[in-house]
Amino acid sequence: MNRGFETADYVVFCLYAIVIIGMGLWVSCRKKDREKTAEDYFLAGKTLPWWAIGASLIAANISAEQFIGMSGSGFAIGMAIASYEFMAALTLIVVGKYFLPIFIRQGLYTIPEFVEKRFSKNLKTILAVFWIALFVCVNLTSVLFLGAKALDTILGTGNGDLFMPAIIGLAFVAAAYSIYGGLSAVAWTDVVQVVLLIAGGVVTTLIALAQVAPDGSISGGMAYIYENAGDHFHMILDKDDPQYMNLPGIAVLIGGLWVANLYYWGFNQYIIQRTLAAKSLKEAQRGIVFAAFLKMIVPLIVVIPGIVAFVMYSNSSDPAVISMFESTGGADKAYPWLIKSFIPAGLKGLVVAALAAAIVSSLASMLNSTSTIFTMDIYRQHIDKNASDRKLVTAGRLSAAVALVVACLLAPLMASFDQMFQYIQEYTGIVSPGILAVFIMGLFWKKTTNRGAITGVLASIPVALLLKFLPIDMPFLDQMMYTFIITVVVIALVSLTTCKGDDDGKALRLTSDVFRTDRVFNICAYTICIILAVIYVFLW
Repeated sequence: MNRGFETADYVVFCLYAIVIIGMGLWVSCRKKDREKTAEDYFLAGKTLPWWAIGASLIAANISAEQFIGMSGSGFAIGMAIASYEFMAALTLIVVGKYFLPIFIRQGLYTIPEFVEKRFSKNLKTILAVFWIALFVCVNLTSVLFLGAKALDTILGTGNGDLFMPAIIGLAFVAAAYSIYGGLSAVAWTDVVQVVLLIAGGVVTTLIALAQVAPDGSISGGMAYIYENAGDHFHMILDKDDPQYMNLPGIAVLIGGLWVANLYYWGFNQYIIQRTLAAKSLKEAQRGIVFAAFLKMIVPLIVVIPGIVAFVMYSNSSDPAVISMFESTGGADKAYPWLIKSFIPAGLKGLVVAALAAAIVSSLASMLNSTSTIFTMDIYRQHIDKNASDRKLVTAGRLSAAVALVVACLLAPLMASFDQMFQYIQEYTGIVSPGILAVFIMGLFWKKTTNRGAITGVLASIPVALLLKFLPIDMPFLDQMMYTFIITVVVIALVSLTTCKGDDDGKALRLTSDVFRTDRVFNICAYTICIILAVIYVFLW
């Protein structure tokens, strides 16, 4: 077994950091002939092509919560956790066809901005505060924690000696180019980072499979883990499965997982912001389907390694390995342990650079979106209504820096949680059903009123908390679905009693032409649906 980093690994890893920071700063400084405008900083000047959008979407999405958290869930649960990835591919098709055309026609900077156009400034402010709190206290914090935990395990002893230095290092690399350069720097560096993180993930998976196989072959490794962990290859869990509360059977296909995915891919600022920066609607939609194809690769590079680690742990007689995986948060150590134990020198630097790329790209994306929402929906709205482009860009940079500092201070508090991927989904699920209900009703039901939307989104929080903490023994995905349904009912009832005419005055006028997509999008969408159907039939 290999232990620690060697000189070649440090060289590769440092080269990665230099290239990414250098590229980000170069992209940021290209336009020296004029001052950076708000559109340049927050929407990359609306110049992104489809391939950059697709790559950036995946780089923003794949982070420590996938490489570390989802691998941990693969260790504990198995392939069933991959439903988040496979169903996300289908969700991206829905978003590209039914949500993007509306958002891009509105010329939005932020998702809360749509809320103002459809409802009111008050509701926009409420949701803006919700999102900023969620980004800082859950997303940024958990990515920093998981990333630092992984680097501490790989580069150090795993006892926390390198934990805070790793947090500071990851924060510095992300801040070095994203705070200054804005979305343009983030998106173009993401193109490089997504290639690196997929390559590193594939290398880790192939080596792990070869190591677990009795004959040392990759195909033999797949056969071996299927034989020794067959229960880890079911996509749909039975009620008697101990992990049913995390992934409640058929509900992952027709229930609460749709709430989680539609919210995340359709109305999450740090994801949808890339599509708002597209050259055109057609480019945005092609970027979406490109991301959907890439999304279906993710389980191969994050879930399979977790299952390999589970098989190795199950067959291990090493007390140190057994103790590590049975400790609090032990499942989340699966991916770092594989890297440290089995990846050879030189390649280890590449694989850790890929892991760092996933972490840094997500941090950069979240920082940029946090600053965009704060600047465009709070600062410009309530602090300086006549702010110049220079002031808006400055406010964006300062707010991103503050958010990063707060997240660094909060990250160590995450140490008490096991299966961080599940934690992120569960606590995001407290606010996401209400927000999704507001958007769905606002987009597609003309009678939805501002009062109905505000009442619904505020009521959704206590409803979600009641369903979570009452002794009713309900899976959290089911909690999300019921919270969404109850919120929709509340919005509908309040809207019907407050609507003065046939529809609300700000209702959208939608026709079938709005949702027409080109041939490339349609062929790709059908192909993705067929692939997903085959996967679920064979791994049901």
